[in-house]
Amino acid sequence: MGKEKISQEPKNQEPKNQEIKLQEAKRPANLRANAMPIDGFVLAVDGKLKTRYESSNEAMTAASRLKQSYPVIQVAVYDATQRIYTAVDTQEK
Repeated sequence: MGKEKISQEPKNQEPKNQEIKLQEAKRPANLRANAMPIDGFVLAVDGKLKTRYESSNEAMTAASRLKQSYPVIQVAVYDATQRIYTAVDTQEK
């Protein structure tokens, strides 16, 4: 019974650093649990701040899509500069 020698050299693997950086650039920034944002618009789900967006339109679009998918949850958009919550309701057609 001969032992096969396993090569320690990595197989032809392409660097994934560039792919990871591209994915990170597309995703909205997530918030720390213990920090209140001071700018931007934040998606609030059931009273918890989740995802930060640069514009009100992006945040409202994400909030309405989430509310349409899950009508039971409470969804709001928090304006960090004015410190105001705007509730998002389902739009019945």
